[in-house]
Amino acid sequence: MELLEILKCSEGYAGQNRNIPPEWKARAQKLCWEYNQTAPDQGERRAAILQELLGTCHPLTFIEPSFHCDYGFNIHTHGLAVINYNCVILDTSPVHIGAGAFIVPGVCLSCAGHSIDPHQRSEGISTSQPITLEEDVWIGANAVICGGVTIGKGTVIGAGSVVTRDIPAGVVAAGTPCRPIRPVTEKDRILPENMKF
Repeated sequence: MELLEILKCSEGYAGQNRNIPPEWKARAQKLCWEYNQTAPDQGERRAAILQELLGTCHPLTFIEPSFHCDYGFNIHTHGLAVINYNCVILDTSPVHIGAGAFIVPGVCLSCAGHSIDPHQRSEGISTSQPITLEEDVWIGANAVICGGVTIGKGTVIGAGSVVTRDIPAGVVAAGTPCRPIRPVTEKDRILPENMKF
């Protein structure tokens, strides 16, 4: 299997970082830099950069600068995706972001890891596993989503959480490590009479 196929594969892997062509990351860094320099009124330019950077970019993908990723080609948005300020996606494996995703400031989605063994780690041995956010997921501020995690449809991840394992659909989950706290229910709906505008 070719190196690019391994990085794009839905299975996790371990490998030698030094074998990855540096131009792959350099391309993403350049495009992220260009994106982060755009003015707020340059929506068309931002959209064009995202189309070039991301592997799959739905037209309703909105990312606020500053945004950083490893490669870009492994990030796939599948509908409305609102990604707020200071998001980092380490896409050493595929990252699938379902329709209706809200990712708020300071979130890190990290497929990348390193060998636990200190000698291997210093030699550049790394690991990677994909991340999937199903439809209508909301990730709270400064949360970290680790590699190998799937977050189920309609789930809310609380601010500051560290998600190290799969979280089921339709729950509010929080903590370090993140765990389901309760289901999302009709009681969570904001009543029309409580809306101020």
